[in-house]
Amino acid sequence: MLQRLKKNYLLLVSTFLILYFFFNLLSGQRGLISYFEKKEILKNLKQQESLIINQISDLEFKNSLLSDNLDLDYIESLIRERFVFGKKNEKIYIIKKNEN
Repeated sequence: MLQRLKKNYLLLVSTFLILYFFFNLLSGQRGLISYFEKKEILKNLKQQESLIINQISDLEFKNSLLSDNLDLDYIESLIRERFVFGKKNEKIYIIKKNEN
């Protein structure tokens, strides 16, 4: 038995190494499955980054409208939106969604 094992030692070691590298290729911290998971996480983070950049640019634009040179039309639209404020003899309609 020992002589057969010595004879097939190279075959046994090479089989073990092939199986070891194959399983590490598929699983593990740097494996193929982990690669696809990290790729999906990166895609989601890039989408979140683009949304946040758009929000920042929108807020910077709104901030610029409220800086030294006041945009009176923008301020009027803010007052109308937030305080439901209207001019004299102006009718304001508030439409509420029916949640049934």
